[in-house]
Amino acid sequence: MAIIRPFKGLRPKEELAAQVAARPYDVLSSDEAKAAAAGNPYSYYHVSKSEIDLPEGIDTHSQQVYDKAAENLQRLVKEGVLFQEAQPAYYIYKLVMNGRAQTGLVCASSVDDYNKGIIKKHEFTRPDKELDRINHIKTTLAQTGNVFLAYNDVPEVNALIDHWQNNNKPAYDFTADDGIQHTIWVINTPAAVQEITTLFAEKVPCTYIADGHHRAASASLVQKEFQEKGTITSVENPVNYFLTTIFPASQLAILDYNRLVKDLNGLSKAELLSRLDYDFTVEEIGHQPQQPSMLHEFSMYLEGTWYRLVAKEGTYTTDPIGILDVTILSNNILDKHLGIKDQRTDKRIDFVGGIRGLQELVKRVDSGEMKVAFALYPVTIQQLFDIADSGNVMPPKSTWFEPKLRDGLITHVI
Repeated sequence: MAIIRPFKGLRPKEELAAQVAARPYDVLSSDEAKAAAAGNPYSYYHVSKSEIDLPEGIDTHSQQVYDKAAENLQRLVKEGVLFQEAQPAYYIYKLVMNGRAQTGLVCASSVDDYNKGIIKKHEFTRPDKELDRINHIKTTLAQTGNVFLAYNDVPEVNALIDHWQNNNKPAYDFTADDGIQHTIWVINTPAAVQEITTLFAEKVPCTYIADGHHRAASASLVQKEFQEKGTITSVENPVNYFLTTIFPASQLAILDYNRLVKDLNGLSKAELLSRLDYDFTVEEIGHQPQQPSMLHEFSMYLEGTWYRLVAKEGTYTTDPIGILDVTILSNNILDKHLGIKDQRTDKRIDFVGGIRGLQELVKRVDSGEMKVAFALYPVTIQQLFDIADSGNVMPPKSTWFEPKLRDGLITHVI
């Protein structure tokens, strides 16, 4: 069963929360972070993307960058921008985007649960990205990035969170410049804290990583290093836990994650369309972009025209991986016709999260940068759970979750 703990969150003064809050470190470039933080000394980008305060061109994985992150974090504490909770607490985090709300529990999840597979994964991680987060955690002595977890709904947990929201004033409530509303409540009464801990221990058999695989893996590796050094003297040591926000599956939405390819692998447009006809029902749909309306349906944009591709029976299997649209696309188009064997390493392919819309695909193809684009129907949360339960991993760039949690609103100090 899932082990979670309350913790003494490091968080901003109420009136500064909107200025502190920053998008996750891995969804924007250093230049974008620098522009977003311009004129705002309280922005958490000074911690999560601290290269913005160093000379241009610096290696973002250098120790100087991690030292600057630690320096900036301590500055925010010394200036009173951030303060640490007086007693361990849980937090309710509600996000509203385009009228749709999702509400999760911010807690410290057990690293041992991650190591044992009680917290389930669906992606591979890369050692270079793990090392980056390891060095950031070890230097700042804090987990500054949230891991987004999901679980199958438990009515008792949902009811408790609803009751707390309806009967208590939030600590923060603001709308960010991208229109997403962020509201956070602090749960700090001993009875409520104990009830939540017990409910998860008794009612939640496992949780699933939706977003943040590298952050979770890095927390595990930091714990291992501390264990080997003999610096962990208690099971309740904060390094045995990592910062998570856990959402009920019923509230989550996964957006499409689309593909762009630089060339047709030596094929002409007519040749590609002819080849696709073997595995797909191909229909020209005109110049206006259309989102796929169901699983196993794709939209393709090529030379100014959109096409609907519907996978024929026999082009996919019914196992958790084989039935995914990203697998169908990979096996029957990208690999078979366009010569892309490994999407992780091939420089001819790029990925665009559905939050950018289909016009982003049109723009990049029409500009000549890319030759063809494929829009996919989103993976379902149940497909994600099925794959994690089976012990498999999804193909790269399969899921895009929105809205994103903001960094800086709650930090876990180790």
